[in-house]
Amino acid sequence: MSDPCFTLDFEAISMADVARVGGKNASLGEMFRALKPRGVGVLDGFATTSTAWRRFLEEHGLERRLQSILSGFDPENVGQLAARGHAARAAVLETPLPPELAGAIVEAQRRLASRFGRDAELAVRSSATAEDLPEASFAGAAETFLNVRGSGELIRAVHQCFASLYTDRAISYRARLGFPQLKVALSVGVMPMVRSDLASSGVIFTLDTESGFRDVVTITGAYGLGEFVVQGVVTPDEWLMFKPTEAIVGRRLGSKQVRLVYAQGTRSTRGEATPEDLRRGFCLSDPEVRTLGDWACIVEEHYSALAGKHQPMDLEWAKDGISGELFILQARPETVHSRKQPQAVARSYRLTGAHGAAIVTGQAVGERIGSGPVRVVRDLGGLGSVQPNDVLVAVNTDPDWEPAMRKVAAIVTDQGGRTAHAAIVSREFGIPCVVGTGDGTRLLSGVGDVTVCCAEGSEGRVYEGRVAFSVDELDARSVPETQTRIQLTVGDPSRAFRFAAIPNQGVGLARIEFIINNHVGIHPMALVRYPALADPKDVRTIAERIGDEDPREFFVRRLSEGVARIGAAFYPKPVLVRTSDFKTNEYAQLTGGREFEPVEENPMIGFRGASRYYHPAYADGFALECAALRRVRGEMGLTNVQVMIPFCRTLEEGRKVLHSMAAHGLTRGDNGLEIWMMCEIPSNVVLAGEFLRLFDGYSIGSNDLTQLTLGLDRDSAIVAPLFDENNPAVRAFIDQAIQSAHRAGKPIGICGQAPSDFPEFAEWLVERGIDSISLNPDTAVQTALRIAALARR
Repeated sequence: MSDPCFTLDFEAISMADVARVGGKNASLGEMFRALKPRGVGVLDGFATTSTAWRRFLEEHGLERRLQSILSGFDPENVGQLAARGHAARAAVLETPLPPELAGAIVEAQRRLASRFGRDAELAVRSSATAEDLPEASFAGAAETFLNVRGSGELIRAVHQCFASLYTDRAISYRARLGFPQLKVALSVGVMPMVRSDLASSGVIFTLDTESGFRDVVTITGAYGLGEFVVQGVVTPDEWLMFKPTEAIVGRRLGSKQVRLVYAQGTRSTRGEATPEDLRRGFCLSDPEVRTLGDWACIVEEHYSALAGKHQPMDLEWAKDGISGELFILQARPETVHSRKQPQAVARSYRLTGAHGAAIVTGQAVGERIGSGPVRVVRDLGGLGSVQPNDVLVAVNTDPDWEPAMRKVAAIVTDQGGRTAHAAIVSREFGIPCVVGTGDGTRLLSGVGDVTVCCAEGSEGRVYEGRVAFSVDELDARSVPETQTRIQLTVGDPSRAFRFAAIPNQGVGLARIEFIINNHVGIHPMALVRYPALADPKDVRTIAERIGDEDPREFFVRRLSEGVARIGAAFYPKPVLVRTSDFKTNEYAQLTGGREFEPVEENPMIGFRGASRYYHPAYADGFALECAALRRVRGEMGLTNVQVMIPFCRTLEEGRKVLHSMAAHGLTRGDNGLEIWMMCEIPSNVVLAGEFLRLFDGYSIGSNDLTQLTLGLDRDSAIVAPLFDENNPAVRAFIDQAIQSAHRAGKPIGICGQAPSDFPEFAEWLVERGIDSISLNPDTAVQTALRIAALARR
């Protein structure tokens, strides 16, 4: 009878067994035992134990041979490392598995087949652990073998896993962490194959991988086996699910150019082009995304309870192309943001020097900036040329590249998404990184110095030359609560999670037009009338953008997810979303816009704001805006999102807009809906009491109020020097609006530029009793400190 100490079935494994089966297998057993009953898709399996590993080391004096091979060399010397690694692996493979160990593995395979109902192709995965040091899992240091058939192949795969404990990168990794090489044992996990080569697979983090924001789940995926997603070979699809309401608040369609599949009739894999029809669509449906997101939350909750603290998780998932089932293949603690202490110092990077257009663009990882000479590396052999503070440019990276990656100023890759290897390592090392540029290795080849900028939103840019930049530091702990609410002005949904970490009491202005411009890019009325448009070029462009999606749904989905991402970032604090306030010349720049926009002499005081919403020329477009806001508050559950109407000239116009909104399902007071109004026209000040009977609050738009009070066009360079929010007439109007709102018992804030640009203006507003001030994120901390100091005088 085989020794039962050599193998353990997953049902007998928990996180208490890390020292016996390694972190990966302990986690698989924990999930199968504790979370499969809660509905999480986890496969059955078994693992070899550290006892089995120690028995193997006894065979033919293997331990003494390995000790001799791995002693007395410099692991930083690439040549010595390669020679010793090769010798160690050869020693392991030359040593046969003891018969009793091989027998135990075959018996465990038989039991698994009995429970599974049939013999299945197997996944054989390494799980290393440090004896007496259970916190060290050495994830990713050893190998995995897929599509293993029969007992003979299984024994060979286990043997190869044992040898992979001594890959060059595994030896280097242990040396860097200070672990004796033979103190580390290896367990091998065996489970049925998930045929994701016929479907899709990917990675999940139970936080936002860029900001560390913990109320979302980040899910990435592509077609085929998951290695290409982890390695960054493909740019995957990406979704963000908001945990409290299970709403999908963001998505990005990846290019998914290639997929990893099995070579016909073999255990080996091969890459192939992803069919065009698959590339055009997402690799998961929305219900599948929510299922994975729900499971991720269950996993996080369970592991947090085990840890006695909040524990963000890093998971791998796969979809079986035969059964259509989803599975979690691995769960481990997230290793970047969860290790960080809350930062007392807030750092803000920004370019200060002149620069030309970006040479290449991609997805920004982090918000840092770095400069240095370009070093294009096309394979592992080229890493020896990488010097400290180079900008490493590559197609993609893998764990073997990490020693070189640690010393560079920035990283740029052709392929990969925000969960690719390059992105994860860059976050850990605090290096700016731009992934998924498409052809960065070609365009940057031969270029000298460049600046890699990740501080301009979700798009990372690479500029030629060393562009000057600044790093501002502020002690966020020093910001006290103030009676005047400090809110933020947010336009870019992609930066909302990071902005949420700034001390604040919500969002005083979120501009819909920014989201329409950057996330939709098509005039709403062009989508309403599509394909009956005058310009065939516009029809072709829209067809390419929307694909098979209904044109109205395209607009509503993109706008709702942009608004929802801001709402989720600050939930449950209030987020005041202003409906669109493009001018006609700005709307005309959108695809299809020229067909629907009149040419005006002065768009600043023309067909804009509230006047558009009930007018036949735009009413159907406003209906789409309302549908998006209704979805955010209804289906997505983000009832902290409130609505604000801009540029409302008359009381009658206000009534018409409210009537139109109610007709589209946005009735003031329903489910806590507040509808505010911008106070930015002199009539809004003079008739404030009457306007505030219609609306729930006022927000002063100092930019428009200044230009209309002083009778100047702020787009005119000739009169621009006269534009001054500090003008006594402007201040008098603002003061009058504040006092009128107080008499009406309604809240009033300000969301114009002046408080951000002029701290003394913010102080004056506080003295006049304004309820809230909405500030640009880069000035919020400084202004809040001044306001707090004012209160102490």
